[in-house]
Amino acid sequence: MTRLTPGPLQTDAASGLSYRLMPAQPAGAKRLLVLLHGVGSNELSVAGLADGAGEDTLAVLVQGPLQLGPQQFAWFQVAFTANGPRIEPKQAEHSRQALVQFLAALQTQHGIAATQTVIAGFSQGGIMSASVALTSPESVAGFALLSGRILPEIEPLLASQARLSTLQGFVGHGEHDSKLPVDWAHRAHAWLDTLNVTHTLNLYPIDHSISAPMHADFLQWRNDLSQPQCEG
Repeated sequence: MTRLTPGPLQTDAASGLSYRLMPAQPAGAKRLLVLLHGVGSNELSVAGLADGAGEDTLAVLVQGPLQLGPQQFAWFQVAFTANGPRIEPKQAEHSRQALVQFLAALQTQHGIAATQTVIAGFSQGGIMSASVALTSPESVAGFALLSGRILPEIEPLLASQARLSTLQGFVGHGEHDSKLPVDWAHRAHAWLDTLNVTHTLNLYPIDHSISAPMHADFLQWRNDLSQPQCEG
């Protein structure tokens, strides 16, 4: 399997988000895979998720808007307390809106439909993927929540079940996750069931990470989504 090299960092003028393209010079891509990193990391940390996505896919590695340190970024600030994670909701909402805007710009620029777009991420990146998809399902065909959770704070913004009816989701989580316990995956599964969002829940014997089996299952799920229609 050939590993693509991410292109240079560039910035979308409308949303203000910085990102890299894989391949750096896309030509004729039919599918879009937008990848989001976890808190305290950067866009290059999720580049491996694009391995095996297929030559018809343009992968986009997006950098969180908050800088925490050298090459350390986030989508929102979070504190882990005895009562669970406590977030800065205004920052999370700002990032959600920026990502919705960014997706539209990417789809227009590269001529790729929302029905051929998947947004996915690890940990806080997975949180943002779910936030975007469940509030703006017209933006994507599916989302992947990898070792993350669905923010309770987005409940007032959730799209109607009618709008969510075409959305598909993938929830992958470590059974021994010490950062976001596996109960968050079960909560996400139950909530998506309530919303009638078609999804799969896969658990793995790992801590807070992405294992090779999780990556493979994610790719299989993503590749099983509706393929681009052939012309002629």
